[in-house]
Amino acid sequence: MTHAPHPRFAVVVVAAGSGTRLRGGGPKAFVALDDRSILHHALRGVFQARPVQVVIVVPAGLEATASDIARDAAEGDPLPVAIVAGGTTRQESVAAGLAVLHDGVDTVLIHDAARALAPAAVFERVIARVGAGALAVIPAVPVVDTIKRVDADGRVVAAVDRSELAAAQTPQAFRVGILRAALRGVDADHTDDAALVAAAGHDVVVVDGDAVAFKITTTSDLERARALLTTVPSASLPSPSVPVPRVGIGTDVHGFGGDGTLWLAGLEWPGERALSGHSDGDAVAHAIVDALLAAAGLGDIGTHFGTDRPEFAGAHAEAFLAHTVELLREAGWRVGNVSVQVQANRPRFAARRVEAERTLSAALGGAAVSVSATTTDGLGFTGRTEGVAAFATALVVPL
Repeated sequence: MTHAPHPRFAVVVVAAGSGTRLRGGGPKAFVALDDRSILHHALRGVFQARPVQVVIVVPAGLEATASDIARDAAEGDPLPVAIVAGGTTRQESVAAGLAVLHDGVDTVLIHDAARALAPAAVFERVIARVGAGALAVIPAVPVVDTIKRVDADGRVVAAVDRSELAAAQTPQAFRVGILRAALRGVDADHTDDAALVAAAGHDVVVVDGDAVAFKITTTSDLERARALLTTVPSASLPSPSVPVPRVGIGTDVHGFGGDGTLWLAGLEWPGERALSGHSDGDAVAHAIVDALLAAAGLGDIGTHFGTDRPEFAGAHAEAFLAHTVELLREAGWRVGNVSVQVQANRPRFAARRVEAERTLSAALGGAAVSVSATTTDGLGFTGRTEGVAAFATALVVPL
């Protein structure tokens, strides 16, 4: 197979968004991740990819600020950088970036600054595919959630086959002439540039994306990115520091007084008083969730399973733990092992301890789980049989 020559490529970094949903007090790309902005971190990955030119598209009036950020992110690298004001739509902003490309650039990568932690390896895969002859290339990751089609009244219409779905990321690479022609002929808004090029009749091919190349859109996304920066220094570089295993602790307490049957450690306990809570009150599962999230630096159970999440009302351990495993996977972690201690007079765990361990382990994808139980010699609310307390320690390891 004969490959095309390595493309002479530029990167257009789209950083003109207002960031309304992020509520960061200013345009999204200029919000701080750590002591540096989202744009700064995005540019570090871009510069590592070694394009022949970088174009940064920003809100009008922020050109000088962007220039300072680019100079800092480049760390003395002499790469040519142009900064232009964006338009009111994404397509207008991309067109503004294309307008200042140097002669001789045959391929352009369009990259969202909001995907600030996209590793340079993703840039390399996209460029390699263009070099192999593709006209339009996007990185993407598999869709792992169950997807439903829902009507305007909130009713589920049908399930969607996720085997045919992928979540598109950036940078997206195009031959310059193809993207320019697609922009000239655009007659509708498109959510990304690949959709625009596909609508113009061109094939778009996919390469592997990366879980850390997620888009920072909401405050929880921002928290997740900040957590990643504490565990994977320089996450936007092609050779990030390797994260080491991490330990977290979690605790949860629920009082008796809920409706229905007791659920604890993922098991139903017929004949026992139910615990109260937004979900099923399973203090053991909730302590495990808190420990895992703490170990991965992803906040706490209230961040991801609060009362503003109606889908978890009445949910059992399986739903909580499976979603936590997915949050860890997206952040580059997996569960190593978990140890949890239950403090309660009732129920009596001895006869079902092994069953509880197997159930919790299955919900965590097979990770080792150990459960121990104790009373408190009549002391405290657990000693008075007013509720249950659980304390968990969890180890997470990098994928």
